[in-house]
Amino acid sequence: MIKTTLKSITCLLALFFIFSCEQERLEAELEAAPGGGTLTEFLAYTIESTDPDGSNVYGRIVFWKDKLNRTLVQVSLYNTIPDLLHPALILGGSIDSAGSTLITLANVSGNSGELSGSKFYIITDTAFYNNIDSLDAHINIYLSSSDDTIVASGNLGANASPVASN
Repeated sequence: MIKTTLKSITCLLALFFIFSCEQERLEAELEAAPGGGTLTEFLAYTIESTDPDGSNVYGRIVFWKDKLNRTLVQVSLYNTIPDLLHPALILGGSIDSAGSTLITLANVSGNSGELSGSKFYIITDTAFYNNIDSLDAHINIYLSSSDDTIVASGNLGANASPVASN
């Protein structure tokens, strides 16, 4: 009986101690750390519609340079086909050539027109961004993973002038 009473008193004291301590409520930090969260250096290229069925998919590919000298690739398309994933590949050579795949980007969501899963595809090669202007390449956007119809395409690097840059 005494053991039970002591256990009960000990539990009550522990609960009293836990609930009597002031707990400081921290507010969420909503601002980026100094030097973080800001991308200012970029090159943008046009992606034009090539779809023979007339879906008129078009947009831009933007290469961003981050503070770690990585290249972040962003694809934004209009008139994509809802509920489809459109494969996006960077291929060697100009649009007129049948170049080999240099980079397989993430699929573009037909619902949003942006890369699925993440806003950016990250190229970790720290020299890539500085060499884009001499890159002999183009981007192709395909109808789906099971249909290799090219719905949009655009020259990159040495094959085209950027439509915007900073």
